[in-house]
Amino acid sequence: MVFEHRDEYPSQWKAIQSIAEKLDVHKESLRVWVRRAEVDAGQRPGLTTDERARMRELEREVKELRRANEILKAASAFFGAELDRQSKR
Repeated sequence: MVFEHRDEYPSQWKAIQSIAEKLDVHKESLRVWVRRAEVDAGQRPGLTTDERARMRELEREVKELRRANEILKAASAFFGAELDRQSKR
């Protein structure tokens, strides 16, 4: 809506203010949505919505893998020590 009516206002910010008031949305929320839409459309640099989602997914996966790795390290140390004790008997 902001993009469609941008030419009716002296600036994009004025368009955002006016439209936010009409939609009963905070103007800062609408400004953020407009910026995100511009990034998604390739009009502004930054991570697209899809790229952000993928980044969060990968960060979550890395966290899980690091946790699993720590568990495996602890288990291998435990079993290694157990095997060492059994071989000394």
